[in-house]
Amino acid sequence: MLAYTLRRTLWAIPTVLAVITACYLLLHLTPGGPFDSEKQLSAAALANLDAKYHLSEPLWRQYVLYLGALVHGDLGASYRYVDWSVNDLVAKALPVSIGVGGASIPIALAIGVCLGVAAAVSRDRLIDRLVMVLGNVGNVAPPFVLGPVLVWMFAIVLKTSEGRGWLPAGGWGEGAWRYRILPIGLLVVINVSTIARVMRASMIEVLSSPFIRTARAKGLPPRLIVWRHALRPALVPVVSLLGAMSISSITAAVVTESVFALPGLGQLVVNGAINRDYTLVLGVVVLTTSVAVLFNLLVDLAYALLDPRIRY
Repeated sequence: MLAYTLRRTLWAIPTVLAVITACYLLLHLTPGGPFDSEKQLSAAALANLDAKYHLSEPLWRQYVLYLGALVHGDLGASYRYVDWSVNDLVAKALPVSIGVGGASIPIALAIGVCLGVAAAVSRDRLIDRLVMVLGNVGNVAPPFVLGPVLVWMFAIVLKTSEGRGWLPAGGWGEGAWRYRILPIGLLVVINVSTIARVMRASMIEVLSSPFIRTARAKGLPPRLIVWRHALRPALVPVVSLLGAMSISSITAAVVTESVFALPGLGQLVVNGAINRDYTLVLGVVVLTTSVAVLFNLLVDLAYALLDPRIRY
């Protein structure tokens, strides 16, 4: 296990480097620059800005300088946010994205697993059909449709005795839970639909396995068979989703944070892309790629804990 972990960690270095290189080239080969939209700037001022940020140097030289700073943990200075480094911007926005996307994963996992198990045990019954309908709705309806529906329902239609909506329509409110409920709920609905469908299919397959038939032949109670013997092997496909789902909860912040006006990583990516802020976009890409590699490694290691037949 230790040797496998070390190999995967070493392989992560060229993976992250390849993603950074591709993103770096795409950003710099796109026509235009970060200061093209500036007004009333003389040619001398633009030349000074290009020299300050090394934009006047060859592309390969800029790339080498960026990698050198990245090795030391420096994501660079923002081209558009004066007196702010990318490290500061990411450090300010990351708690918002984690507070929404990070909180939605365990909630969706608990609800999705329970619904999937209930649907598999009650196959072709009412609860099974309801879970399948939920799965179809969550997979078909995009976040930019579900988000406004939730805002309309809980912030406009449903009102308190004081005439205000049950929940705020948007904003962060310094991290108050009232402002987190709707964006977390949106991500939970989307993730639960996927987890429940996968858990249902996996549990149905496991319940038809020979060792489950043996447990039934011994007279074990159905609840004990499901939760003690069938749950762990049935969770393997669900765990496979967690790596991609954790990343999608961060990348979905581009839509979620736009709908609910949250100051997270999604807003940084949008503003950085619009303003051609190369270092800001690259900083978010580096962070997302590193998190993706880490979660995929943790998912692979979790396989051995869930299924004793898996060895590395």
